[in-house]
Amino acid sequence: MTSNYIKIYTGESFVAQQIVSQLQGMGIEAIIKDEAESARLAGFASSMLGQVDLYVNKDEVEKATAVVKAVLKES
Repeated sequence: MTSNYIKIYTGESFVAQQIVSQLQGMGIEAIIKDEAESARLAGFASSMLGQVDLYVNKDEVEKATAVVKAVLKES
């Protein structure tokens, strides 16, 4: 099974939220994958606290990557 989504960022949840906010303003839908939160909700512990992955549709990777670079530059 292939996915149409590509990971564009791995890092702090706060930064990912900033990126998502800007992407949504451009009409780009993003998905945040938070393994630590998923593990916590399932009753398990995780060593990756605060680390999330951010995915966008492969057709929007170029625009989304530019947003990631801009947000990281501001931080």
